[in-house]
Amino acid sequence: MSDVFFVGCGPGDPELITVKAKKIIQKADIVVYSGSLIPEPILKFCKNGKLYDASKLVREEIFELLYKNAKKDKLVVRLHDGDPSIYGAIKEQIDNLEKKGIKSTVIPGVTAFLASAAALGTQLTLPGITQTIIVTRAESRTKVPKREKISELSKHKATLIFYLSVHLVSNLVKEAIEGGYSKSTPVAVVYRASWKDQKIIKGTLGDIAKKIKDEKITRTAIVIISDVVDPKTYEYSKLYDKKFSHGYRKAKIK
Repeated sequence: MSDVFFVGCGPGDPELITVKAKKIIQKADIVVYSGSLIPEPILKFCKNGKLYDASKLVREEIFELLYKNAKKDKLVVRLHDGDPSIYGAIKEQIDNLEKKGIKSTVIPGVTAFLASAAALGTQLTLPGITQTIIVTRAESRTKVPKREKISELSKHKATLIFYLSVHLVSNLVKEAIEGGYSKSTPVAVVYRASWKDQKIIKGTLGDIAKKIKDEKITRTAIVIISDVVDPKTYEYSKLYDKKFSHGYRKAKIK
């Protein structure tokens, strides 16, 4: 029996896949991939293996594919977009495989919210604005605990990042404002971050819902609510300040 590899292929740009992920895909006998979320150039790395589109399968069918082929000592890859640990449903797969005596290995990938920050040319934490990032999703068919309601998370005034939620942007806006953000708080929506058809829409809580509706974006986008999107002012990092000493550098005070 061989391990099953849960592999993150990055946000879309084939050049953002890790070297380790690319090598394992190239050697794979079986690749079960996440449908249209995986770019065609990445699937082409699998030259000799057999491909299965997981979007057309249910949980039990996916598990059976992984299990029976690992049992035959084949190199099996469960290929996820972005990073498999973020909304990737890997825990249930790993646990079920373990019950059958199959071990798993996870290979991380660049996730979409980091590709979105790169597309925006900004950083998600800025001194004087926020040092905290909250990654979440809006409540829909998948429920969230009361303490994780958007109105509750918004009280922190951190950088608030949403996956799988752009189709609910009107609800996001309403709850974020209820939680304490002002209508003038900057918002960025990055559609298909790092793909060739990437699109960036920037606005505020007051107008972003209309902008997204006008652009007809309903899926595959990251929503970022934070002053870091368009900061009016911020502080410089103390790490490189001449008056700031640390283990590798003494303060330079004249």
